[in-house]
Amino acid sequence: MRTLIDGPTLLNMLRSGQANLANHQKEINALNVFPVPDGDTGTNMSMTFTNGLKEAEAVRSTSVADIAKALSKGLLMGARGNSGVITSQIFRGFSQSIQGKESITAMEAATAFENGARVAYKAIMKPVEGTILTVIREGSWYAKHYLEEHPDLSVEEYFEKLVEFSRESLATTPDLLPVLKEVGVVDSGGSGLCTIFEGFLGSLKDRPYELQEEDTLSYEEHIAALDLANDEFGYCTEFILRLDEEIRDTFDEEVLKQKLTMMGGNSLVCARDGELVKIHVHTLKPGEALNIGQRYGEFIKLKIENMQEQHRVLEEQQAARKAAEAKPQEKKTYAIITVAAGKGLHEVFKECRADVIINGGQTMNPSTEDFDKEIRKLNAEHIFILPNNSNIIMAAQAAQSVNEDLDIHILPTRSIPEGITALSMFNPEGSVEENIAEMEEAMRNVQSGSLTYAVKDTSLNGVKVTEGDFIGMTNKQIISSGRDKMKVVKELLNEMFKKEDAELITIIAGEDSTPEETEEIRSYVEENSELEVEVLQGDQPVYAYLFGIE
Repeated sequence: MRTLIDGPTLLNMLRSGQANLANHQKEINALNVFPVPDGDTGTNMSMTFTNGLKEAEAVRSTSVADIAKALSKGLLMGARGNSGVITSQIFRGFSQSIQGKESITAMEAATAFENGARVAYKAIMKPVEGTILTVIREGSWYAKHYLEEHPDLSVEEYFEKLVEFSRESLATTPDLLPVLKEVGVVDSGGSGLCTIFEGFLGSLKDRPYELQEEDTLSYEEHIAALDLANDEFGYCTEFILRLDEEIRDTFDEEVLKQKLTMMGGNSLVCARDGELVKIHVHTLKPGEALNIGQRYGEFIKLKIENMQEQHRVLEEQQAARKAAEAKPQEKKTYAIITVAAGKGLHEVFKECRADVIINGGQTMNPSTEDFDKEIRKLNAEHIFILPNNSNIIMAAQAAQSVNEDLDIHILPTRSIPEGITALSMFNPEGSVEENIAEMEEAMRNVQSGSLTYAVKDTSLNGVKVTEGDFIGMTNKQIISSGRDKMKVVKELLNEMFKKEDAELITIIAGEDSTPEETEEIRSYVEENSELEVEVLQGDQPVYAYLFGIE
């Protein structure tokens, strides 16, 4: 039984913790309160911890203090989402507590985790109980208190108690946060932290967790990986089929894939979701691929792109970017960084004077380092950052903290409509204080809504949701749910129409929208309200429509 944790021991604990977290990230994602396809706590924490481990493994020292310091830095720079940032703060506090130590005892580890809880709480402006904060505070306090009463505990026995008390705290999170109890889940961030601690314990007991060689990529990540891995030309062909009703029970994805392969297709991905099948294939004969697909049903959506032309345009863009970077840049008064996903939204924000649009959003939270890299490229006296998502604000604030020598201001926009409205009020001739006041007032006057789909069954806010339903939400509240897309949209809009003194509604169409649906929504607004209507083509993934009323 161990009495000390030295550097190599800590490093093995971190490896085991990271592996256990990565192996369970899907389960942690599934604890998301809202049944929408952006439950990414497990993914955010896993990516954050992986970056921390990478930095820790690069340290040549065997000192626990040096390894913990590198871990803390890596976690902070790799932090994604609120859960990732809070995790980084927990281990920042841990690192601070063991400065200068070659190895630590169980009591020193217990004190360090208790300090981690204090640092994490301080980092949050309005700490919420029933979250990862509660789990680290209660778990670390009870484990240390038990250790004080049983001072002869080994390191392994202390971590057994840390896991035990953290799990007990996690089980009480639904009692502290009513929304968790309503949905019937525990806090996802707290679950992730317990998973890390269990990984630590497994390593100490010489039963370390190993990373499972499991394919965890999403469909979109498959596409990105394939496109990057294949230096080929031809046509990138994508289509979505609605299977004919009579073949849905007998449809075999492998048969379709074999047919597409036989006609010369490669980089092939076939994904089925109920009656819909999505195909991605690279081929010199896109017409043949479409003919094969059409035998199985009707096209819902299709796209064909010339990869050789894309390659040429990309080379031209890279050459232009290098030429621009080579020129000395004159220092600007203002620079603006914002976050959005979707070609159309990128164009919208460029038109609103954004200097940098970081690709990201609901299902892809940028890390602290993503912000930091863009900040360092800018040459401006004042930098404004608009995260456009409540789960990205903390990563932006973390980037602000590591660039204390720069004048950076975070406008805490929680949605794309808020971001667009706030940025529309930016005045390049105004002072920093005037711009902040105008932009914050504008974003506070926005009511945001969205249409997406359910990834699991649940009941929330009195609304019963079934997997596959369309969901209409406003300000984190589910308003309507059902299979009829337009019915759900109209019920959502009826609720949003209640906003007093509203004059304008912005409709932002996503990549899964159609011109006919958009026109029907526009007509419905005009017929049932006195709001002025603005329609933007955002091309955002996951959310077929975003709405902003102001």
